[in-house]
Amino acid sequence: MSPVDDFVSRLTAIHATGNATEHSYRSAFETLFAALDPAITALNEPKRVKCGAPDFIVSKGDIVIGHVEAKDLHIGVQGMKDANKNQQDRYRAALPNLIYTNCLDWDFYRDGDLVASVTIADFVMGIQPKPDQFAALENLLRDFIAQRPQTITSPRDLAERMAGKANLIKDVLGKTLRDDAELRSELAVQYQAFKENLIHDISPEDFADIYAETIAYGMFAARLHDTTLDTFSRQEALELLPKSNPFLRSLFSYVAGYDLDDRIAWIIDDLAAVFRACDVGKLMEGFGKLTGQNDPFLHFYETFLAAYNPAKRKARGVWYTPEPVVNFIVRAVDEVLQTEFGLPDGLADTSKVTLDWDTGQTDKRGKAVTIKKDVHRVQILDPATGTGTFLAEVIKQIAPKVQGIAPGMWSQYIDKT
Repeated sequence: MSPVDDFVSRLTAIHATGNATEHSYRSAFETLFAALDPAITALNEPKRVKCGAPDFIVSKGDIVIGHVEAKDLHIGVQGMKDANKNQQDRYRAALPNLIYTNCLDWDFYRDGDLVASVTIADFVMGIQPKPDQFAALENLLRDFIAQRPQTITSPRDLAERMAGKANLIKDVLGKTLRDDAELRSELAVQYQAFKENLIHDISPEDFADIYAETIAYGMFAARLHDTTLDTFSRQEALELLPKSNPFLRSLFSYVAGYDLDDRIAWIIDDLAAVFRACDVGKLMEGFGKLTGQNDPFLHFYETFLAAYNPAKRKARGVWYTPEPVVNFIVRAVDEVLQTEFGLPDGLADTSKVTLDWDTGQTDKRGKAVTIKKDVHRVQILDPATGTGTFLAEVIKQIAPKVQGIAPGMWSQYIDKT
């Protein structure tokens, strides 16, 4: 008896009990994949599934091969609507080797595209097998378990894959926080700490959004500086992140740990596999030539955000300003400060002026209370900082002037200003 023959026989027996639910057929899937290859494991983890993970993670040893979402017999796998359609869209964007099935109808997706479909039985007055389709399903399943991660060759492809994983992290984490509302899980504790110290009225959904975006881009930052291209993991990401970014390192000390919540750990491990599939540094070489930007870490963010959340990108004003344009604007302001405002050091000026500073209080007569306060004549304000391109260029403009006065003065200058 072929693996598919046996699978259909098990389905029929389970359905004949009259008490079968969607979950009743899970053991048949596990047996099916084990019969195709004893080294293959189809793992069903109910806790993960509840929070938005696919029903099965299919692995060979430690290598994740693909994912399977298994619906009940009566639910069609094509033309889905409402919540099922939203779920399918998220999975297709995030999971490059995916099966959607109701046990009888099987759809195979590769990188989000439907590549094959087969029906092994009709569901009319019970299960009506179609033996002539059994071999077709077995061949498709053998092809499914033979898949390996494809090499990523373009920044846009990388951004879309990162975005797919980030959206899945956001969705699963949001559900996890709602489920853990009354518990003191590590993720719930992090959420509460974020509310208390940063954004008091942030919702679980918005926190999940920030968390997912930070993890995805933090992994990118780590991989960008990785010299061991054959290996990459969330543990290695922590080691690669610069010590100058304590926030990211603090977050990844949890992400890299063995105590990371299993409901999101599998997605972050999938994301690490995405980065293993490409040489990020090499990809970004071409990216700089294409966009006129010299720093891929800063300027790839627009490409990533366009794929992850286009509405947020527009709301934040995350748009490229070519570096030659930024350089021209900063130099022009520096020159105007010198020629029109009589400040020989331009942007590097450290002189101060005394102003009457409104304290926001009033005296007994209702008159505004002011104090004398010394403030810098030149102050830099970037109300739409984004990746900090303008501020970085200002620093580049100032540094040579300060260091030209006396070598080694830069640190002292920073402390005073």
